[in-house]
Amino acid sequence: MLALTDAAAEAISALTAQEGKQESGGLRFAVQAQQEQGAQLALSVAEQPEAGDQVLGSDGGAKVFLQPEAAQFLEDKVLDVQQDEQGQLNFAVMPQPDQPTA
Repeated sequence: MLALTDAAAEAISALTAQEGKQESGGLRFAVQAQQEQGAQLALSVAEQPEAGDQVLGSDGGAKVFLQPEAAQFLEDKVLDVQQDEQGQLNFAVMPQPDQPTA
C-alpha cells in the first residue's frame, strides 16, 4: 500500500485547504498512460474519490484517492514532497525502503 511521509501529508492538507476542499477532498492519482516500464500518472485535487478508488488517509487528515490501476503501480511506493531550487514543492514517488524481516 502507498505510504505517505509526514511532509507529503502536510502538503496534501495545505493543497486541499487552498482549493477549498479540505473536508472531503484529497489528492487523486490516476494512470494517464501505461508504458512498458511503468505508468505515467496524473495528479489532481479531487473533491471526493471516484467509484472504485482506493482511499488512503493519514492521521493529519490528508487523503489520497487511488484509481485502481494507479493503486497497483503505487502499492510498494512512498509519496514524499521535495523542494526544488526555486522553492517549489514537488510530489515524489519513491520505492519503499526494505522492511526488516522479523
